[in-house]
Amino acid sequence: MANTVLGCPQTEDKGKSLREMRTKMPSWKFFMFLLVLYLVSFVIGLTSAADPTYLYHMCPNTTTFNRNSTYQSNLNFLLSSLVSNATGSNGFSTGFYNTTAGQDPDKVYALFLCRGDVTPTTCKDCVNFATSDILKRCPVEKQSIIWYDQCFLRYSDASIFSAVDGDPSVIMSNPNNVTEKERFNQLVRTTMKEASNDAADSPKKYSTKKANFTTSQPLYCLVQCTPDLSSFDCNSCLEQTFVSLPTTKAGGRVMVASCYSRYELYQFYNENVTAAPPPTPVLFSPPPVSVTRPKGNSGISSSIIIAIIAPIVVASVLFIAGYCLLIRRARKKKSPPLEDNAGNDDITTLESLQFDLGTIEAATKNFSTDNKLGEGGFGEVYKGILPNGEAIAVKRLSSSSRQGAEEFKNEVVLVAKLQHRNLVRLLGFCLEGEEKILVYEFVMNKSLDCFLYDPERQAELDWSRRYKIIGGIARGMLYLHQDSQLRIIHRDLKVSNILLDGDMHAKISDFGMARIVGVDQTQANTNRIVGTYGYMSPEYAMHGQFSVKSDVYSFGVLVLEIITGKKNNNFYQTDGAEDLMSYVWKHWRNGTPLQLLDSTLTDSYSRNEVIRCIHMGLLCVQEDPADRPTMSTIVLMLNSYSVTLPAPQQPAFFFARRRETSMATEEFDFDQSKSKSIPWSVDDASITQVYPR
Repeated sequence: MANTVLGCPQTEDKGKSLREMRTKMPSWKFFMFLLVLYLVSFVIGLTSAADPTYLYHMCPNTTTFNRNSTYQSNLNFLLSSLVSNATGSNGFSTGFYNTTAGQDPDKVYALFLCRGDVTPTTCKDCVNFATSDILKRCPVEKQSIIWYDQCFLRYSDASIFSAVDGDPSVIMSNPNNVTEKERFNQLVRTTMKEASNDAADSPKKYSTKKANFTTSQPLYCLVQCTPDLSSFDCNSCLEQTFVSLPTTKAGGRVMVASCYSRYELYQFYNENVTAAPPPTPVLFSPPPVSVTRPKGNSGISSSIIIAIIAPIVVASVLFIAGYCLLIRRARKKKSPPLEDNAGNDDITTLESLQFDLGTIEAATKNFSTDNKLGEGGFGEVYKGILPNGEAIAVKRLSSSSRQGAEEFKNEVVLVAKLQHRNLVRLLGFCLEGEEKILVYEFVMNKSLDCFLYDPERQAELDWSRRYKIIGGIARGMLYLHQDSQLRIIHRDLKVSNILLDGDMHAKISDFGMARIVGVDQTQANTNRIVGTYGYMSPEYAMHGQFSVKSDVYSFGVLVLEIITGKKNNNFYQTDGAEDLMSYVWKHWRNGTPLQLLDSTLTDSYSRNEVIRCIHMGLLCVQEDPADRPTMSTIVLMLNSYSVTLPAPQQPAFFFARRRETSMATEEFDFDQSKSKSIPWSVDDASITQVYPR
């Protein structure tokens, strides 16, 4: 509630004082005195106490308590404890505190987290307000969370400490769009990742980053985790929020139970507090000035004159700066915009994506065999080095592509807009004469199978890396299925289509190829089966029916291969099992799932994570597509142990009926010749189907 400075009850006395001052000093000094009085009143009005800015709350009514129960008594005691600790040793140093009250089954767990740049006083006010506000919004729910701009508060009847929890999730966005969406999206992702790394390594688990979108338009990013998370869990939580960030908007934030991220095109956090947290909770504390008050007829000391002049100078500078900004914006409105509509946006994007053939030939040494990385069903792949030193992967498409030049350009533009940390990035294309060339980022560690099935390199994939790779693939597929501008069904997800960068992060390749090469498949039922046996779902392999659940099946096979270190296609009879799925199912039914684990993984693994991943993999390879989870559910399974997994049904064993030797080739395209295996590839004769949203 704002304190009223002007208009208080002593109006008559104040009027007399002002009239007396008016008669004792020159008019210009009196005018400046009134001005500074107004400015001081304005500042006091701004800094006076106010309720925190409410954002969202959630309290599912699945578990409730009775009024005047033991649980409610414990909750009331715990909330008062949070308030008292908001400026105690914990709240003062980190703006974070967690505690419990009572004993099972009435035990209550609670925590609060204040935004890293707010002062302890603001933190305390926010927590104090939240403890009463949340009871109004969630009067009888045992699990509740409420977010404000300055803090959030959470309590539950189950432990919520030191564990990543991505549920619930709240997404908010600025209604304004941005120009140069692809470049802006990339800048947000890069800056957010830098902030995430800094936050994960800091004790406070908080970081801000600033980057320049244009010369006059900075981008401001903020990320924060609860400080009880490990560095790995903090990074994992923030990456989960990045997947949902609305990066085509001028601002956005994602809040989950353990962390949150936000970006804006204006400064929404206190940079000074972020850079150097104040030792004492001060809202407004100008440096003390020691002056001698001179005597004179005016009765105004030099300190008052300084106090008058300083705000006027500041106000003048701000006025001039604001005027210049308005003039600049007015000029921009008069000039024709670069991207007024979708057509102009595509044209601008198209020009930025286009490479000339001479540059490509120079980068690949005229497509030298020494630079050749491999050959796939759609052409040959070469490594290239651009003049700026950037390494690229160049895919020279075969002449079998039936698309025209304009169709090819349009599809490249669409696929290039798909930007995600777990997808191989399409940098551009070249279209000259008969040449149709795609330019991708170069991924230095080649594909997952180069590690998973190489006896000398298997040991490099310890469990933490394998688990991170599984999570990365899941997030990439979720983006393709749900969060991208296009809805994409990959249809050839396999180990050789998972590339690994220098930090062993997974990057999915071969997405969007159907659009680029012009394969005539727009229906969800096809007579042309393209893909890799062993990864293809039974409904697709036998009936030509494909959907997002077909990809989920392939993901399940991929997960089981990563865990066991065994190839599904080259699986030899073991313990009476003819393929990997029946082998895994046998051990699952016998209660020996850990015997499935790759022998190179000794004791350095999480038993719960391994069993959960095997369970999830079996859910994905169930015969009925309706029984398989969606990719959003899979990401939730990987990030939250509060999700209960249903019992899996027996997998589809249609691969157990072995095909003849003539059909044992791994990759098939009934309309194309068989492809060769590639050590580094952005396609292995795979096809992707894309649907507009």
